[in-house]
Amino acid sequence: MKILIKNTQIVNEGKIFSGDVLIKNDVISRIDTNISEEADQTIDGSGKYLLPGVIDDQVHFREPGLTHKGDIESESRSAIAGGTTSFIEQPNTVPNAVTQELLADKYQIASEKSFANYGFMMGGTNDNLEEVLKTNPRNVPGIKLFLGSSTGNMLVDNPETLENIFSNTKMLIAVHCEDEATIRANTQKYMDEYGEDIPVKFHHLIRSEEACYKSSSKAIELAEKTGARLHVFHLSTAKETSLFRNDIPLKDKKITAEVCVHHLTFTNEDYETRGSLIKWNPAVKTQHDKDGLWEALLDDRIDVIATDHAPHTWEEKQNVYTKCPSGAPLVQHSLVVMLENYKNGKISLERIVEKMAHNPAILFRIEKRGFIKEGYKADLVLVDLNENWTVEKENILYKCGWSPLEGMNFHSKVTHTFVNGNLVYENGTINDQKFGERLLFEVE
Repeated sequence: MKILIKNTQIVNEGKIFSGDVLIKNDVISRIDTNISEEADQTIDGSGKYLLPGVIDDQVHFREPGLTHKGDIESESRSAIAGGTTSFIEQPNTVPNAVTQELLADKYQIASEKSFANYGFMMGGTNDNLEEVLKTNPRNVPGIKLFLGSSTGNMLVDNPETLENIFSNTKMLIAVHCEDEATIRANTQKYMDEYGEDIPVKFHHLIRSEEACYKSSSKAIELAEKTGARLHVFHLSTAKETSLFRNDIPLKDKKITAEVCVHHLTFTNEDYETRGSLIKWNPAVKTQHDKDGLWEALLDDRIDVIATDHAPHTWEEKQNVYTKCPSGAPLVQHSLVVMLENYKNGKISLERIVEKMAHNPAILFRIEKRGFIKEGYKADLVLVDLNENWTVEKENILYKCGWSPLEGMNFHSKVTHTFVNGNLVYENGTINDQKFGERLLFEVE
């Protein structure tokens, strides 16, 4: 099978240039200024930009066990519609993916149901070190530790266990950092005043800057002591950005950071209008924090942009504060959110590609993905930077049926998505065949 993409603007490795891309079977076969080779399908990319498919390093697709909120099929479907061609999913499903057998079960489901390429993190707990150490670094992206309880029952708070995990695995360790004791004390303070129905506007003061910084600084200290590879998920405070460096290339960094699109988009002022729909852990914080995150993203202290896509039903999100789960769906909209920031002059197209495709591939050592290069897998997305549309119920593909971005206008649109050389999404139409493959990782 040959697909030829003609006359497009290719965005790759810090450059934008006009050209054609020839896909043969599942790989990028040729990139040139003018390719005239016969193809089974020719797509005119005039006026559009061709980007590597987004690699989202942090999603919760809810399968198994929580499939009333979302599942691998529904959420990977929404992912490809938004230009995300690969995802790394987290272990706090039900049951938690904390044994090799349970992890294998998730891979089996994805092999049958995923529209996008997939990797699943192995979960660490206070008592599963033996299972963690059996994880194969060739086909599993890393170990996930919740250092704050967030959603689920995976809190790792035993210092000896943590040190053992950090000391004994060469695999990347990804962490959710919020200090549990601080959060509990803050929650109690507000419950004493408001009972269960705490106004959501206090969420960022409950899951505070102090809770985040205390936890992430400890994790980094442990990584430095043990030499572990540490990736800190979803930074939410300006203060935490001081913990990361930008004086060496990403490939040489042992301690890295991610920011999510919602922490780059919303502030605590937005609780007034969007309420619990923007209740995340860690919390959306102040304008000062948002500005600090942008600064660190652009000066390379923050390496990756992701979503922490975490659907809950509309009904669940209407509960009182203490019973309302944190998290929201974002994977269909992450690229257009960042393209809107490009339109507003906050970030270049080249940097969006770097932070959403190149860097996740480098950081996780994903084999032959994340770049528009000859011989690499053809995971690609075509975008039109001059198409206006609004996020509405009718165009939301998440199983939960809602988005925290509802009512927002965007001025760019994903028109085509390719997964492993297959055109899987075209102008609103999704190919029902599933072409997602298991991600593989280069091992030292």
